[in-house]
Amino acid sequence: MSISVFDLLKIGIGPSSSHTVGPMKAARRFVEFLRDGGALEHCSEVTVALFGSLAATGQGHGTPRAILLGLLGEEPETIDLQEADSAVALNEQSGKLSLLGEQEIDFQLVRDVHLHSDAVLDFHPNGMRFAALDGQGAVLHRKCYFSVGGGFVLDEDEDQELPFKEGSEALPYAFDSAAKLLSLCAREGKAISDIMLANEQTWRSEQEINAKLDLICQTMFECIETGWQSEGLLPGGLNIRRRAARLYQRLETKESKNEDPLQHMDWVSLYALSVNEVNAMGGRMVTAPTNGAAGIVPAVLRYFMKFNPQAKQEDARRFLLTAGAIGILYKINASISGAEVGCQGEVGSACSMAAGALTEVWGGSPEQVENAAEIAMEHNLGLTCDPVKGLVQVPCIERNAMAAIKAIGAARMALHGDGKHFVSLDQVIKTMRETGKDMQAKYKETALGGLAATVAEVPVSIIEC
Repeated sequence: MSISVFDLLKIGIGPSSSHTVGPMKAARRFVEFLRDGGALEHCSEVTVALFGSLAATGQGHGTPRAILLGLLGEEPETIDLQEADSAVALNEQSGKLSLLGEQEIDFQLVRDVHLHSDAVLDFHPNGMRFAALDGQGAVLHRKCYFSVGGGFVLDEDEDQELPFKEGSEALPYAFDSAAKLLSLCAREGKAISDIMLANEQTWRSEQEINAKLDLICQTMFECIETGWQSEGLLPGGLNIRRRAARLYQRLETKESKNEDPLQHMDWVSLYALSVNEVNAMGGRMVTAPTNGAAGIVPAVLRYFMKFNPQAKQEDARRFLLTAGAIGILYKINASISGAEVGCQGEVGSACSMAAGALTEVWGGSPEQVENAAEIAMEHNLGLTCDPVKGLVQVPCIERNAMAAIKAIGAARMALHGDGKHFVSLDQVIKTMRETGKDMQAKYKETALGGLAATVAEVPVSIIEC
């Protein structure tokens, strides 16, 4: 294990970690590469070629816009969304762009960002090729980057097998499988969150870790509240009306009357819908482990904190640490990229992370945590990534709500057992990886198959998501 929980749970913007956050990071890295090599001052033009899934669904995911902002030097974690809108509008008017705020060039999205949906670069379907040219049109530098899911970015010169933190050999409890993680827990008498906390201290103090976990939790909950306070239509042309606000108002009324014994599940749906509506608007949220699946972990965590009177902030930290441990297993042994393995790698992984994390804070043993995580993924195997018109709206928003409820069911089922079960988490992760390899490309974030192909004609009238 050489990934931090904060590599998986990152503050960023929507609508996609692999198609928005990753390309923004890649663009910034490219211009920093130019600056550090002394080429930035000679640059007069930048061109960008997007390949495969990035090209097929890039417009719906805001990829060209994200690249423009990255060239300016913006970062997903710190970007001011209002200033970003102004910067994009200014570029549209002037046709000028200031690389890192230092070197002005001519740049137009429609001219300088090229989409090649019929071609894929080696290694990963989310490939980008950047080129910097001088005033005479000569190429100063070319460089390829890959957005491999969850906002992780590799360039062509990096080790494409292990794109993670250095120093894993120094971790007190290194693990690369669920079996090894359970063995460490048994040997040390520790919970999974304890193992993760000890490993995180390789890079940060416990005080810093807690502060960052609290910020992640706060950002998740602020995203939920932003979602239920907002109304109107989602962008992109599908004419989907946001519904979190209306559902929130109904639930507030129901709660005061105490009418429905199952309304807890409606609150879970509300939390997930809220997050994913904010994500679809390009708002601020937390990758968990991706943007397309960003509503599941926050929804289940908020559910636990709201409906458990004894819940405290320490429980939220343990929840996030446990979710991170499970997410790491998917990242290093399979994939969290919808373009690589379909939505089983996004919604499936998030459902598994949430189920295991909830099991721990409900008092489950490490074996029960592993069982819950396995149950959740086992029933997401083969889930396709089929966003209609390439937008992270249909079926993505509802899919998060359904997966959040499934995660709670998986946790409850695991807690009724003793942790012993027939299929291991390691086996289901391997199965997910192999299923993703066998899946046709049209079902992997290309918007060419599944619902994206079936829903060929979208009515102009306002519809519910």
